[in-house]
Amino acid sequence: MPQPSQRLGLIAGNGRFPFLVLDAARAQGYEVVVAAIKEEAFPDIEQHGAAAVHWLSLGELSKLIDTFHKENVTRAIMAGQVQHKQIFSSIRPDWRLAKLLLNLATRNTDALLGAVAKVLGDEGITLESSTSLLEPLLAKPGVLTKRGPTEAELKNIAYGRAVGRHLAQYDIGQTVVIAESACVAVEAMEGSDAAIARAGALLAATESASTLSRALTVVKVAKPNQDMRFDVPVVGLKTIETMRHAGATCLALDAGKCLLLDGPAIPEMANAHNISIVADPL
Repeated sequence: MPQPSQRLGLIAGNGRFPFLVLDAARAQGYEVVVAAIKEEAFPDIEQHGAAAVHWLSLGELSKLIDTFHKENVTRAIMAGQVQHKQIFSSIRPDWRLAKLLLNLATRNTDALLGAVAKVLGDEGITLESSTSLLEPLLAKPGVLTKRGPTEAELKNIAYGRAVGRHLAQYDIGQTVVIAESACVAVEAMEGSDAAIARAGALLAATESASTLSRALTVVKVAKPNQDMRFDVPVVGLKTIETMRHAGATCLALDAGKCLLLDGPAIPEMANAHNISIVADPL
């Protein structure tokens, strides 16, 4: 049986993030054991070279622990979105998860996943940074596109960062959408792309006689003391496409804290639609 140091557990949610982690881990010589979340993970994770893929429900925390113990996994990475609204779904938690939920004062993302991480740690399974194998994909400081932000967009960014930082400390959401230094939409459980689309729909429904610009600026921030083990801000090509449809012209990120899932393809698509992307240090 391979030694624990040679094996890596991957708790896979939805999106491309788990695939990127799996590829990077295999490239570094790890045997990857995937715990794929039935309600979220893409089925083709089974055809991506993992040593083993085990499917389990969101409510099966005990099964997750038992699976990793049987597979000799002592280190794991959590990657991919698990929609926060799932806590209101019909999923039945097992006794271990039910006990965890009952002991939480709040059920925001940090509280939920932080508690899960502690339970895993108590069972000898260390949850590691979800970006530890993907450092080249973290947003670098500076303007990432051919066009930098305009003066109006810079004002939106400054206001959006102030709003976003306040919201992030309560773990409400990481994205705010601004126009003319006014907050048009705030991300909550629906996710950032849905918040951007909602902002576009709101302004598209207003009367056209206003002299104020309807150009949207999207600001995505990390939480204070962002835990890089989970809920890391991510941007993909879908984000840029959503921005284009919503009438957003600028995207502001926190350098070193936001993962660009599609790498250089993201600024390339942004350039094609005259969208500015800028990443500022915290």
